Amino acid sequence: MAVAETQLYAKVSNKRRSKSASALLESLLTKGFPAHIAQKALAATGQKTIEDAAKWLHSHCNDPSLEDPIPQEYALYLCPTGRLHNHLQEFWKESKHQCGKNRAHEIFPHITLCDFFTCEDQKVELLYDTLKQVGDRFSHRFPTSISLLLHSSTSYLGFFIGDSHATILKEFAVAFSSEAAALADCHVKPCLKQLHLTLAHKFYPHHQKTLEQLAKCINPEEACQWVAALYSRDMRFVHYQTLRALFQYKPQNIDELMINAGDFIYVDPRQQSDVSEGWVIGTSHRTGCRGFLPKNYTERANESDTWVKHRQVEVLEYVFVTASRLFTQSENESNVKLNGEVHKPNTSRSVTNVLSLQNATLRRGVLVMRHGERVDQVFGKSWLQQCLTADGKYYRADLNFPSILPKRKDSMKDFESDPPLSCCGIFQSRLIGEALLDQEVTVSYVYSSPALRCVQTAQHILQGLKLDQKVKIRVEPGLFEWTKWEISGVIPNFMTLTELAEASYTIDTSYRGNFPLASLVPSESYEEYVSRSSAVIKQIITACPSKGKGVILIVGHGSSLASSTRPLIGLPARDSSDFAQAVRKIPSLGMCFCEEIKEENKWQMVNPPVKTLTHGANAAFNWRNGIVED
Repeated sequence: MAVAETQLYAKVSNKRRSKSASALLESLLTKGFPAHIAQKALAATGQKTIEDAAKWLHSHCNDPSLEDPIPQEYALYLCPTGRLHNHLQEFWKESKHQCGKNRAHEIFPHITLCDFFTCEDQKVELLYDTLKQVGDRFSHRFPTSISLLLHSSTSYLGFFIGDSHATILKEFAVAFSSEAAALADCHVKPCLKQLHLTLAHKFYPHHQKTLEQLAKCINPEEACQWVAALYSRDMRFVHYQTLRALFQYKPQNIDELMINAGDFIYVDPRQQSDVSEGWVIGTSHRTGCRGFLPKNYTERANESDTWVKHRQVEVLEYVFVTASRLFTQSENESNVKLNGEVHKPNTSRSVTNVLSLQNATLRRGVLVMRHGERVDQVFGKSWLQQCLTADGKYYRADLNFPSILPKRKDSMKDFESDPPLSCCGIFQSRLIGEALLDQEVTVSYVYSSPALRCVQTAQHILQGLKLDQKVKIRVEPGLFEWTKWEISGVIPNFMTLTELAEASYTIDTSYRGNFPLASLVPSESYEEYVSRSSAVIKQIITACPSKGKGVILIVGHGSSLASSTRPLIGLPARDSSDFAQAVRKIPSLGMCFCEEIKEENKWQMVNPPVKTLTHGANAAFNWRNGIVED
């Protein structure tokens, strides 16, 4: 342990211990974990659930620092949510794309109320009590809106908080600092200088004008909930670089580090001079173990990626509602519904989950989604040859092949350029539909690319939504992907509307596409594809009544997510090379969501109503290999 770390712990270890014992701690103690280890696990995971803490303990069973009495560092941030947060995230994304990464990208949008401070693991609950008490005291004083004033210099861009509002926030921070000292015995330094929300920091001066133009697209008066929340980090690695593992690495030698894809690794740049070229030595955030690992298995991560946002059912996330109301109930209604539970609409309340904006406001939305797993994605381009008997009949060579293929008038070889979903792809699609149903998403219209895999995805999503007998699929040829990516150099021979309907797909046979199938040009230029996509999405929006409050579901390809949404929200097309790189990273059923702000006659991108499905690979297995045969 470093000398400074030992001294710091000695400074707090002899102070009075908290007498509070949470149900979480008691549950871990009954499992046989020592109290100090259990408290360390709870602090490291944000005191969320027993499962999180137990998983952390299991992962850190070989952590050589598990017994080290080193506390976490905590900070109190005021973070925006809702529309303002969405606009800030879009600025983060676009500023990084146009000007490269700057210091602000390391951390999420926030206003710092209190700098990082230490708190003994057994006293963390008292910080939660502190935040609750101070929040209750200030609930009636918190402003109905926070004044954000744009400020720009050659190395800094951000919003300064107006003086009158900043005064209240500073008093809130001072009160938290005082209560934290009294209740949790923590030395907390409140931020008393100019309060601000940083947009960009330490960038190249010649990027200032571009960043200013992007910042002016942010409306600081957007509806917003400000959440006062505690974040913690491992103080030992504050000045380290954080890497993210791209691939799994299994150690070949005893001094190497086991990593899984997605793991975060702390690396001290000062310790790398004697390491072999192509290798780094680091400490795993997941396991606490240290060792060598190949550098090309990693990428740089953000400083805040390993931070923990603390949550507890009764306290901690303290929400202040500002600007316009997020909910659509009338002023006379006394209750609002959050995740199925009735809550009184106080100006300040403690919550564990804030409804996503698109569910709360009932605005018209567009959900653009990539199709599910296609069969050739798993079994390769020659998949059909694996499934045909000598007389040309289809059979199921693997359980992930579809049980049957729909009938089509021409040769079965057309399936090679227009492949169906795999069985897993069908399951994925239905699961997404069920998740949308759980979130009470109302789908009013469905548009699909003419590709069979897209039509099937739309069909099974509707089945999951229990709408397959109510909403019909409009097959829109203009939604097909960039034709330059067709290896054959020709447009696939798609199934006709009649064939799809006869195969029991819920097709709107009366619908005539905005972009006729005959108009698709083989090997079209990127500009032609962008123009086609932009025209089609605008025609779809026009065709669906603006008075409707439901969602327009568009099932297309990986390329559809950008090509159908960027023109809708007013962003230019990406460079063709950047576009191809971005599309490669979009998984099966990857999605994005836009909602209409009718009063402003524009659309904005917000969080999708459900999260993307994540799953692992399952390779082919022959029981003879390794079981019977050597």
